[in-house]
Amino acid sequence: MRQRLSTADYTAGILAGDRIMLSQAITVTESRLHADKELAAAILKEILPHSGNALRIGITGVPGVGKSTFIESFGTYLTSIGKRVAVLAVDPSSQKSRGSILGDKTRMEKLAHNPMAYIRPSATGLFLGGIAKSTREIMLLCEAAGYDIILIETVGVGQSETLVKGITDFFLLLMLAGAGDELQGIKKGIMEMADAIAINKADRNNVQAAAIAVSTYQNALHLFPKSDSGFATEVLTCSALEENGMEEIWKLIQAFEKTTKENGFFDQNRQDQNLNWMHDRIRQSLEDRFYEHPDIKDKLKSLEKLVRDGAELPDAAARELLDIFIKNND
Repeated sequence: MRQRLSTADYTAGILAGDRIMLSQAITVTESRLHADKELAAAILKEILPHSGNALRIGITGVPGVGKSTFIESFGTYLTSIGKRVAVLAVDPSSQKSRGSILGDKTRMEKLAHNPMAYIRPSATGLFLGGIAKSTREIMLLCEAAGYDIILIETVGVGQSETLVKGITDFFLLLMLAGAGDELQGIKKGIMEMADAIAINKADRNNVQAAAIAVSTYQNALHLFPKSDSGFATEVLTCSALEENGMEEIWKLIQAFEKTTKENGFFDQNRQDQNLNWMHDRIRQSLEDRFYEHPDIKDKLKSLEKLVRDGAELPDAAARELLDIFIKNND
């Protein structure tokens, strides 16, 4: 049986920037074991005063847009100007096996070997919203370990990354040009959430199409309500393959950070995110306790069979289970 390290061991290692200790602490945080949950909570409490100093950037986009290539190119640029970068890459879990490929380190091989960068892939575990269940906690651990920029790569479905916006300071949407009707490529909701749109693969024979796409998206953005951040969403072009446009995107992010810190939005946004995090955890904890309750486990299988066979309405079955849970917790 593996030797369990103490909270003090993990905390000291993380604050010293020990990548191995950071990885082990993240593993503890992602664990479903009760003992690990308690240990993770203790570690997070200790490192909390040392977190919050990084700039948190969420990155999403349509399928095939080249998120991993972009993150490797952008992350490499950031490290070249002296920034320590942590990449939290989220892979979708299989509905059947609950497994995940977690191949982001392979896709970002150059960045993975960069001593100024740290890449941690996580599976969604069927957690919705484009992130993994422990992404917020992992983000705090990386901040405490001294990383200046946290890049969060979503699962990339392009339409359900709502939680990513809710845990980051800046939300970048990657799009393609020349892939059909641009405005049909993604839903209005996520475009409204974006702090900037970058048209990737603006290279070779695609430069003109990218310029047209910029104009198309800029015109569309004029129809949207003004952002609460007080910063007007901009559209840029870039080529992750040729590593072009990275400096311009970084300058735009810096301008956003400066504007939102001056007008108070930056701090207010983080405060609101912390409250939303608390309420999310309440909902998740209640759901976990519900399904772990012995009386629920006893009744669940039989009711599932009735619902599957059409002998019981899903709503009625749900109410019966909830009544059992509530009565046993009065």
